[in-house]
Amino acid sequence: MRNILTTIRYDGRSYHGWQVQENADSVQERFQDALYNVIGQRPDVKGCSRTDAGVHANMYCVSFRTEHTIPADRLPPALNRFLPSSIAAVSAADVAEDFHARYSCKGKEYIYKILNSPVRDPFLDGYALHYWHKLDHEIMDKAARHFLGRHDFTSFCTVDPHRRKGDFHRTVRNISVARAGDIVTMTIEADGFLYNMVRIIVGTLLYVSQGKIQPDDIPGIIESVDRSKAGPTAPPEGLYLNRVFY
Repeated sequence: MRNILTTIRYDGRSYHGWQVQENADSVQERFQDALYNVIGQRPDVKGCSRTDAGVHANMYCVSFRTEHTIPADRLPPALNRFLPSSIAAVSAADVAEDFHARYSCKGKEYIYKILNSPVRDPFLDGYALHYWHKLDHEIMDKAARHFLGRHDFTSFCTVDPHRRKGDFHRTVRNISVARAGDIVTMTIEADGFLYNMVRIIVGTLLYVSQGKIQPDDIPGIIESVDRSKAGPTAPPEGLYLNRVFY
């Protein structure tokens, strides 16, 4: 029995996220369909993360076990014959028996793209949030630095308050907000992320640019462990899982 790690990337516009769902198209279902066409089996696949509807991935990792003998380097081109054009297999490798795409992960990096322009760009529709008010990316970057380190990120996740379970602490290793022309990009790396954590951080930083939240308010919002103190949840279309670390 082999354990294979496959790296893919995908355009999330047409999918309701990674995970298989009833009555909704998912990246996992399309991947498993392609895998069945290649190896004649539908093994249980382990994804590195859940992604929401409309979210993209520049790098997404999947592991699965199989007895099939196809060389790992031949798997991506074989999969790409059957994957839709919105999903591409990039690489594959045999990994240790105890490797798990999700639980062996040491960290992830997300990016969030904002088109900061008075005029929308049809070629970026679905790939960046169109935000027409002028953004102060420098004050957003200053505020973002308060997220560095290990914190309880309850204020920055979507959770049913009556069903709160588990550890809401995460360690943010790097975060920045930068501008290139009309594109403002937030980049964030952490050892893990809570549900909607990146999108709520982005929404909070947009409030900072609007003057509704001051940069030095961020530590207090974190300490409050109160979702209502943070900004709104930014839309999904600007979000990309950018890198996965093992």
